Amino acid sequence: MTSRPILSGLCLLAFVAGCTSTRSSNTARTAREQVLISNAVDQALAKVDFAAFNGAKIFIDDKYLECVDKGYLVGSIRHRAMTNGAMVIGKADDADVVLELRSGVIGTDSADSFVGTPEIVLPGMLTLPEVRLISRNNQSAMAKIGIVAYNPKTNQLLGEGGVSSSMSHDNNWFVLGVGPYQNGEVRTEIQRTTGRRPGQPFQELPTTVAFQEPAGVAAPERLQLTGEKQEEK
Repeated sequence: MTSRPILSGLCLLAFVAGCTSTRSSNTARTAREQVLISNAVDQALAKVDFAAFNGAKIFIDDKYLECVDKGYLVGSIRHRAMTNGAMVIGKADDADVVLELRSGVIGTDSADSFVGTPEIVLPGMLTLPEVRLISRNNQSAMAKIGIVAYNPKTNQLLGEGGVSSSMSHDNNWFVLGVGPYQNGEVRTEIQRTTGRRPGQPFQELPTTVAFQEPAGVAAPERLQLTGEKQEEK
């Protein structure tokens, strides 16, 4: 007698049970590829001494810049220039300095390697499968950015300019098919930007400061790409 209520309950549950489905899609470019490239760009720009433009009105000329993620590169240069006291304006004729940008390389490469035995085809249509004991999938990004500065009124070159390059890596290791075990700049950046220690702010943006008119400082005379400031004589 006690089995009837249970059986009836199961039948009712089967009758009212529903089903759900989810749909997922991926962007044309993977998130890791985009992080790799933006990381390489950030590292390359970190070698440029934008403090040389402190107090100057600068115009950023990107007509010779042809690369993927162009908007991120130009925006990062604007940000770094303004952070170092420069005023970014929209017309070259009104500027003290024109920063002319170019890119030699902004892109990614990938390579796979493993320790084990490759697939072997034996006579008689017999094939021994590939065996991977340890394997590594590596994707790297390189950024090579050129910057030259000149006076738009006289077309005089301000310093020699130069090129700054950097690379970013993402390694994925598999041991007997188990993984991935990751290392490289991408993993470090993801941990730094997504992890939050107790008491740490949710975002890294600076607080709002009161607006001040920039001091009238003469245009810079040279552009340093080493990130090392010259000692005052």
